[in-house]
Amino acid sequence: MQARLFKADALLMLTAIIWGAAFVAQRLGMEHIGPFTFNGIRFALGALALQPLIWRMQATRAREGGAAGQGLDSARLIRFGLLAGCVLFAGAALQQVGIVYTTAGKAGFITGLYVVMVPLFGLFLRQRAGAGTWIGALAAAVGLYLLSVNEDFTIAYGDVLELIGAVFWAGHVLLIGRLSPGMDATDAVKLASAQFAVCSLLSLGVAVATEPIVLAGISAAAVPILYGGLMSVGVAYTLQVVAQRDANPAHAAIILSLEAVFAAVAGYFVLGEVLAVRALIGCALMLGGMLVSQLKP
Repeated sequence: MQARLFKADALLMLTAIIWGAAFVAQRLGMEHIGPFTFNGIRFALGALALQPLIWRMQATRAREGGAAGQGLDSARLIRFGLLAGCVLFAGAALQQVGIVYTTAGKAGFITGLYVVMVPLFGLFLRQRAGAGTWIGALAAAVGLYLLSVNEDFTIAYGDVLELIGAVFWAGHVLLIGRLSPGMDATDAVKLASAQFAVCSLLSLGVAVATEPIVLAGISAAAVPILYGGLMSVGVAYTLQVVAQRDANPAHAAIILSLEAVFAAVAGYFVLGEVLAVRALIGCALMLGGMLVSQLKP
């Protein structure tokens, strides 16, 4: 049992590292193509990357004697995929546009605030919020102020977009929580692939209408796109699904919250981004708020 928990924690840590580094890939990609083009291609790759896993899981379910009608039917899969995909599109679009105007590290920490927002938004669904939720929210709010609000009480445009995006990421978590009860792992991955496909189509639609799509730019951004699509969306999501079947929920929350830390570290080493002492204190408070809201909900 301990070996399985250790393996699960290790896979979750790898997931957090991949997701943290993805903020750097997203920023590098913006040097060559527009944000909607980038998201359209990377989420298409992510949806395709999950297909081999879906086929394998369906084969396993059939081999284990699954009934012919078992699982999520096509109509519900399409409906759920459209709902989740639209919310995912909003969050991903705001994050990708915002990262053009802020650093990868700041984007990672501000996006990570969805962890604190989820239990707060749950109040509207008549879910209870404990002391940890309010303490975490207060710490995160103070941390956000130190990280993003300047001495003249202004906040960068990119940081505002990332903050609004975090609202949609929190909404996405709550929506998946409402849609997923009763699903097995196969249906969960199928829903993930469906929402990625919807997000890709919406992103490409906006890209065609608003951005110049040049093959040379896509080719120049190939490495960030491949990382964002295959690693961040395809591989990391698969690792998360596999790991959380055995992981302790508290462990999972703590480890995945470290995504923001890895984003800042990757931004420092790859892009040379340096945060001031004030911003570092803000990051520490935000991370503390994320952890407290999960450990003492």
